[in-house]
Amino acid sequence: MTQDELKQATARAAIEYVPAGIIGVGTGSTANYFIDELAKIKGRIDGAVASSEATAQRLKSHGIPVLDLNSAGELAVYVDGADEITEHLHMIKGGGGALTREKIVAACSRKFVCIADGSKLVGMLGNFPLPVEVIPMAQSYVARELVKLGGQPVLRQGFTTDNGNIILDVHGLKIMNPVELETQINQITGVVTNGLFARRPADVLLLGTSEGVKTL
Repeated sequence: MTQDELKQATARAAIEYVPAGIIGVGTGSTANYFIDELAKIKGRIDGAVASSEATAQRLKSHGIPVLDLNSAGELAVYVDGADEITEHLHMIKGGGGALTREKIVAACSRKFVCIADGSKLVGMLGNFPLPVEVIPMAQSYVARELVKLGGQPVLRQGFTTDNGNIILDVHGLKIMNPVELETQINQITGVVTNGLFARRPADVLLLGTSEGVKTL
């Protein structure tokens, strides 16, 4: 199976976790496959909360109502992909730049279902550069602080988040304790949030493999 076929298989499997009501939907190529599957059962749900403008547009194109998180309240489930994930279900997310809104929607959801192809499962996080969303005026300061933590921050060129901020992609980190590092980076003044999803990890991982979709 190709990587895209594996992503599609996990997206189909995730539909089983979709209850009636309002759900949260992530951002990225795997989440897009999930949105396409969701469209087939859209009559079962009342609508969705999107983690990015791009996701909102794709949902609307399928005729799925997009709701504001403040009016939706607590969500039953949030479905999203990952750039890297461990067997402990700690993740790096934010390759698509939507990490802050993804983290907010995940926090508001009772269950977080991660869908990913087998290449995303790793023994240790950090091979994928860690995205950090930063208030623009704090770029240099935050970069210096990230260097002190052992990383090599690189500005994501020509990119602005949906919140109007910049992203520093931090290379060279070997993340032994993701919960601790997530907290440490978030305490740097000027950081909005970082792409470690460890304090609130996934609850379920649907992993696309050549032997089928495995549930972790």
